[in-house]
Amino acid sequence: MAISYDKEQKLFHLQTPNTSYVMGVCEDTHLLHLYYGAKIKSYSVVMENFPIREHRSFECEDISIGAYSTGTLPLEYPVYGHGDYRSPAFHAEYCDGSHITALTYQGYEIKKGKTPLKGLPATYTESDDEAETLYITLMDQLTGLSLILSYTVFEDSDAIVKSVLVKNGGSSSIYLKTVMSSCIHLFDKDYDFVHLEGTWARERSIQKRPLMTGTMSIDSKRTTSSHHHSPFLALARPYATETCGDVYAMSFVYSGNHIETTEVDAFDTTRAMVGINPFGFGWNLNPGEEFQAPEVVLTYSATGFGAMSRTYHKLYRTRLCRGKFRDLERPVLINNWEATYFGFNEEKILRIAEKAKTVGVELMVLDDGWFGKRDSDNCSLGDWVVDKRKLPNGIEGLASKVTELGMQFGLWFEPEMVSEDSDLYRAHPDWCLHVKDRRRTPSRFQLILDMSRPEVRDYVVDAVSSVLSSAPISYVKWDMNRNASEVGSAGYPESQQSEISHRYILGVYEILERLTSAFPDILFEGCSGGGGRFDAGMLYYFPQYWTSDDSDALERLYIQHGTSMVMPACTMGAHVSAVPNHQVRRTTPLKARGDVASVGQLGYELDLNTLSEEEIQAVKAQIIKYKELRHTVHYGEMYRLKSPFDDRCCAWEYVTENQIVLMYCVAHARVGLGRTCVKLEGLDPDAKYRDKESGVVYDGDYLMHVGLYFTDKADLESQLLIFDRV
Repeated sequence: MAISYDKEQKLFHLQTPNTSYVMGVCEDTHLLHLYYGAKIKSYSVVMENFPIREHRSFECEDISIGAYSTGTLPLEYPVYGHGDYRSPAFHAEYCDGSHITALTYQGYEIKKGKTPLKGLPATYTESDDEAETLYITLMDQLTGLSLILSYTVFEDSDAIVKSVLVKNGGSSSIYLKTVMSSCIHLFDKDYDFVHLEGTWARERSIQKRPLMTGTMSIDSKRTTSSHHHSPFLALARPYATETCGDVYAMSFVYSGNHIETTEVDAFDTTRAMVGINPFGFGWNLNPGEEFQAPEVVLTYSATGFGAMSRTYHKLYRTRLCRGKFRDLERPVLINNWEATYFGFNEEKILRIAEKAKTVGVELMVLDDGWFGKRDSDNCSLGDWVVDKRKLPNGIEGLASKVTELGMQFGLWFEPEMVSEDSDLYRAHPDWCLHVKDRRRTPSRFQLILDMSRPEVRDYVVDAVSSVLSSAPISYVKWDMNRNASEVGSAGYPESQQSEISHRYILGVYEILERLTSAFPDILFEGCSGGGGRFDAGMLYYFPQYWTSDDSDALERLYIQHGTSMVMPACTMGAHVSAVPNHQVRRTTPLKARGDVASVGQLGYELDLNTLSEEEIQAVKAQIIKYKELRHTVHYGEMYRLKSPFDDRCCAWEYVTENQIVLMYCVAHARVGLGRTCVKLEGLDPDAKYRDKESGVVYDGDYLMHVGLYFTDKADLESQLLIFDRV
């Protein structure tokens, strides 16, 4: 069994293939976090080894458990009010104006499988035999509040999935102010705080800083998970590398305001929590109502960041992504955006498609500008009616001509937005997020539709469905190009305005659930100014995401490397674009652009008609090679062999039972540094592997222990190698 309960010691022991997570019930009252780490056979409670501290001066003594301080207990789910002065996982205001919560342990239940979270994305099982779930109930006897903590353990994964359900079983309303989804304790502070930071076109750079006494946190207050801080946190030993050292990781399956925070107390105990950002959040929980917090996926690795990432990759690839495209090799696409921007017509799009067909591209995507009077970004969002000036035969006519070429056809939408210059806004000016009597702050001349309101959600579903039903459309790029301001809703009373950020995200999830269910044969790709909302929550609806608006090959080494800390390669949209690059104005070799993009979901974002015949043949060869390796890249295990953040080069390896793919690229060449040795990982040492291009056969142990040598002659010199198992 993955989950066991020792009645004598009152211990819960959760075991994955390589980890253990232990909790204990102390004096029938407190649920304590006792251990998380490498797998152990059993856990014995010996008081002198018990990870709580004796009573300390100026700390409140909890006489129910002897001379111990509540403020130093490793509470599994800490609350505010009875002597724990650290940041709480739960904080509420009650009808008498008080903020005091006292949770006591009530009982537990262990069930096979995993129950879906109502209205929220979540990992799932396809059979109850794949997982077990532990439910622990804590209750505040005075108010009737109860919390159900859930812990799912998958049979073949080192992930533990946690969430919290809040129930109001009392007779008065409760105002929720903080509901964290996970809390863990580590019993020293010798860790680095590792997170992924960035901004538009520079997403998910890996950042590390030592933990210090006090609080450290990252967050988003933008009503999206944001370009700036991904909803992910790892606590790693300072010496941890890709292949060694303890790493504790937490990935939040949520797309809105979030916080990842640590607090180190005076006794060097580290409390780490992940959840909805309490800033600006509040929720009125009436008698009989429930509030479901999003889930957090935890994993522990004793062998560094590589094993951590591979746990996330496999789980998210197979039990978070859904639908027919989850396991399919997805099409190579070409997008017209950087080729034409708004200045296109049917003839120009067809010329791009015709050329793309000759090199092996499988999907033509029409980006922004096909609707309303959209000649620039200052109008028409919300008016999802085709512009007959540009497309006289409509979307149906263009799509039919593209499919007659033997290609699929895709379309860009930005359904969460409305332009002030639009028929929709003129008809419904109160349908955007706004606060009465406050000015509305546009960004890119657009406002955000209020997805907390059912009538707005219905409009979006109907408008998008009408277009998707009108033509042979196989792909949708779903964009979202601004962060929220003036977060308020005309559809809710004053007492519920603090709920709107979360209700907005719940509304987006509902829309995506309705549309992806209604159109299961359409591949949906997410986008938010590139990777601004590339989070685990979105993978539930979008099996791939546009990784960044910056498609420069050098920048993409850093962006895709950081993204791979959590996200598998099959989810990363990666395109070859024109040079000089439109974001950084850098000119890079076509080979490097193709090699770097080929270890994601390959696409092109340029007018192929402007390329020379030599370049066209190179593109054709890139696509042929990509189709040979994409299954291994997307569904194999990834090993980050060289990091552009640490080295002058970058090397990524992808391994299945029968094939290896190795992408090597020089980030910055240096004179006189000779050759770079790259040692592969994850191979069968007794097997033989043939380099598909040179025909040379290598032993698995040779590739892992001796390695391959690369001569670094120039910036962005790259190689993309395929080895087939002999």
